[in-house]
Amino acid sequence: MMENLTLQLKQLSSAEDFLLFFGVPYDQPVVHVNRLHILKRFYQYIRQEPNLPEDNEQALYAVYRDLLIKAYTDFVKSTPAQEKVFKVFQEAEGHQHVTLQNLKSTLPSQGGSVPSFTVPARPEAPRAA
Repeated sequence: MMENLTLQLKQLSSAEDFLLFFGVPYDQPVVHVNRLHILKRFYQYIRQEPNLPEDNEQALYAVYRDLLIKAYTDFVKSTPAQEKVFKVFQEAEGHQHVTLQNLKSTLPSQGGSVPSFTVPARPEAPRAA
């Protein structure tokens, strides 16, 4: 019986699809800005849930619905930068720290390699006759 819910979930592709499927009311501007964050957080909550019902589709639907509400609510109350769902927000508020030593090691004189590339020639425009 669980295959039915799994098949239905596989048909969903957007945050709006998930919210509609689980009957979760939502504010479109919140979803528009945070759609990927909401879905990633939802997936994280599912992975962290220790007691997912394995033989009761209705109970699993209810747990998933609660977790989706929780994920959505995170971004109603907060921002992606505060929630830090994606790696870019987890790394020192989105700033990368590069040491001077790291920069020096990229110099050819310090044994670093310089990427090589060729810029393609621009085709000439046809001349008026």
